[in-house]
Amino acid sequence: MKNDNTLKTLTAAGLLALAVACEQPAQNKLADNLYMYTIEVQQKYLLLPIENEATEVKMQLLVENTPIGEPINIRIAQNQIDYWIPIEIEAYKGKKLTLSFNEAQNARMGFSKIKQSANYNFVYQEKYRPLYHFSPQYGWTNDPNGMVYYKGEYHLFFQYNPYGCKWGNMHWGHAVSKDLVQWEELPYALAPDKLGAIYSGCVVIDKDNTAGFGKDAMVAIFTSAGEQQVQSLAYSLDNGRTFTKYEGNPVLTHPTIVDFRDPKVFWYAPTQQWIMSLATSQTITFYGSKNLKEWTQLSEFGEGIGNHDGVWECPDLFPLTYEGQTKWVLFVSINPGSPNGGSATQYFIGNFDGKTFTPDPLPYPLWIDYGRDNYAGVTWNNVPAEDGRRLFIGWMSNWDYANEVPTTNFRNAMTLARTLNLAHNGEHLVVASKPVKEMERLRNETISLPNKTATTTTFEQLLNNNDGAYELTFSIIPNGSDNFSFSLLNDKGEELTYIFDIANKTLVTNRAKSSVAFNANFAAMLIKAPLTAKKSYTIRLLVDKASTELFVNDGEVVQTNTIFPTEAYNALRFKTDKGTLSIKNVTIYKLSASETAISY
Repeated sequence: MKNDNTLKTLTAAGLLALAVACEQPAQNKLADNLYMYTIEVQQKYLLLPIENEATEVKMQLLVENTPIGEPINIRIAQNQIDYWIPIEIEAYKGKKLTLSFNEAQNARMGFSKIKQSANYNFVYQEKYRPLYHFSPQYGWTNDPNGMVYYKGEYHLFFQYNPYGCKWGNMHWGHAVSKDLVQWEELPYALAPDKLGAIYSGCVVIDKDNTAGFGKDAMVAIFTSAGEQQVQSLAYSLDNGRTFTKYEGNPVLTHPTIVDFRDPKVFWYAPTQQWIMSLATSQTITFYGSKNLKEWTQLSEFGEGIGNHDGVWECPDLFPLTYEGQTKWVLFVSINPGSPNGGSATQYFIGNFDGKTFTPDPLPYPLWIDYGRDNYAGVTWNNVPAEDGRRLFIGWMSNWDYANEVPTTNFRNAMTLARTLNLAHNGEHLVVASKPVKEMERLRNETISLPNKTATTTTFEQLLNNNDGAYELTFSIIPNGSDNFSFSLLNDKGEELTYIFDIANKTLVTNRAKSSVAFNANFAAMLIKAPLTAKKSYTIRLLVDKASTELFVNDGEVVQTNTIFPTEAYNALRFKTDKGTLSIKNVTIYKLSASETAISY
C-alpha cells in the first residue's frame, strides 16, 4: 500500500473508538508480576497501546505455547495511549497466541486495550513527517546500515525499533529505491536472536562466492549485541527480501574490547581479500578475510589523532580521486565529541596500502557535516563503475535529543542521499558533499526573485500554499562586509539564521528561536563551522518541514540541522551591518513529496 493520507487517517484516540472485529482474550491473568494475554488468532494485526514515557516491560510472543523470536522490551500504556504498534499475526490464524509480560503490575490499563484488528491505520502525514526524506512508516530509526546497490535497486537498511518510538529492540529495517529519491519500505530484514540485538553493519555482493553462500549472494556483516559485541553474518539469495543467518556465527570476537562493532567491508582487488573497518573503542581496527568467515587483524588506526571525546563508531574506508590521484578517506562517527555537541562524523584523508591507513597531515579533526543532525553516515557498496559516484546517507538526528523530538508515530529520518568528492577549500583538501542529482526531479514549481544590492532586504511570501518542502538557491557577494546573515522566518516570530562571520572564518547557525520547545540541548548553542574567506558564496538550502540541509560552495561546508517550527518558514531576510550585499539568482523550487510505498 502507499503512504498517503487516505490510508492513514486514524489517530490513537480514533483507534480507541473504532469498532473492529476483536476477539476477547481467552485468558488474562496477573500474578507474580507476570501477565498472560491469550487469544485465538482471527485477524491480521494485534494492536498494542504504547505510552512513550511508560516503564518498559519485557514481552515474549508464543504460538501454541512455543516461543516465537526473542523477548522484546515494550512500553505498554500505563496512563495514556500515545500511539499504537502493530504485530502482524495473520500467519497464525486459527492458532492460540499468547503474549507473556513480566513486571507488569502498573500496565493494567494498557493490557485491557490490546486487540486484534483487520487494519492498522493512522495519520501518516503528521505535522513533522518529512515529505522527501526517508522515514519509516512507524517506530524508531537511527544509523543507516548495509547500503548496497544490486540489480537496479539501492538498498537502505537501518537501525529500527518496530515496537516503539524510542531506541531499543534493534532490528534492521529495510527500504529500496531505484533513484535514491523514492523509497519502498519492506518488512524488516533482521531481528534479534540468541546473540543479541542487531547493531550496525554493512552488506556486500559476493560475486565470486567466496563465502560459499552462493554466487552473487547478498551478505550482511553486522554486530550482534548481547552480553558481548561480536560480528555475525547473514545472507540473502532473493535480492534482500529474506535473509538466513550463518549457523557459524559469530565470525569475529574479542575477549576484552567492550565497544567492538559496526563492521564496514569492501573487496580490495590488489590483495584479493575482503577488508573490514571495525570500531574498537577509541580506534579503528582493520581486518582481512578471503571468505568473510575467517578474519585476520591487519592494523589499527586512531591513537593520538582526531577527536577522542567519545566512543568511535561506524567507520567507512573508501577511495576518492582528486586531480587524477587516488586518495583514501576514513569516516569515524563519534558520540559525544561533536564540535557542536552530541554526535557527529569526523574524517581523515590519506593512503591505504591494503593493510595500513596513513593519514595526510591536515588540521584534524575534520567533520563531514558541521550541523547538529548528521550522524553515523556511511557509503553505498557496489555502485556500478559506470556511475562512478561515491554515495552517502546519514541519520538526521543527534543523540542529545533524538529520543525526545516532537513526533508521534515515527521518530527520526535520514538525510538526503549525497554525492561525495574531494575539493580544495583554499586552505586544504576537504570531503565535500552535495545532494544527488536525482533530487532535481522533485522540483515542480520554480520562482525567481530579482537581484538586489542592499544593506538589508526581505523577500516575503516565498511560496503560496507553502507546506514546508522547498529548495532555495542563490549567490551572495559581500561588498565591504565581513559579517552578514540570512534568515528564514515565519509569521509566528520563529526564525533560523545563518551568520557568515568572515573576519573570524566561521559560519554560525542560530536556531534558538527556530522551533517549539522540547529539549534544552536543542536550541541552547550556536552551531559553528569553519569558513574560508572568499569573494562570493553560493548557497543551496533544502528545507523539509522538520529539517534543513545547507550546502555552501558546492558542499565545501555543510550544515544539517533539524527544526520544528510552528508553521513553515515563508520569508527570507538578508542583513549586514557594514557595506552592502549583492544577492543574485535567488530561486525557490517547491518540491513534491517523494512517494514512499509500504509493503506489508
